Amino acid sequence: MSITINVTVNGQKYNHNLEPRLLLVHYLRDTLRLTGTHVGCDTSSCGTCTIHVNGKATKSCTILAVQADGYNITTIEGLANNGDMHPLQECFKECHGLQCGFCTPGMIMTSADLLQNNPNPDEEEIRAALEGNFCRCTGYHNIVKSVQYAAEKMAANKIKKEATV
Repeated sequence: MSITINVTVNGQKYNHNLEPRLLLVHYLRDTLRLTGTHVGCDTSSCGTCTIHVNGKATKSCTILAVQADGYNITTIEGLANNGDMHPLQECFKECHGLQCGFCTPGMIMTSADLLQNNPNPDEEEIRAALEGNFCRCTGYHNIVKSVQYAAEKMAANKIKKEATV
């Protein structure tokens, strides 16, 4: 038995017949070949599979692909704009917010959701937002610095855009 879903992923519409028990993370990785979304623990503990579902950070190992029917999904690949990295991607690179890189897509997607809802978070708010994302390499210090720097860059870009309007 298969179920048809219609989803929009990174701005592109898809229509697939899927097995009802297929997890969204496996649909993204195996069917759509969007391998930036990582599979870590399969228990929703690590956060490596975090994506945006209808604009909200969501662990894609907790949702069946058929439950995403009609949804708008953004993966780490969808954050870039016309080939330009998202400020969070730039800042993780500039501030050394990654080492092995395995947790990085989930960290960035969670941070993007945070900055969308709170454009100027303090360190405590950043750490609280990232509680569900594990990193075994960095000790989180540079991750927090990366998010703070991205918030500053995004605020400066917003001011620039407003000044040109």
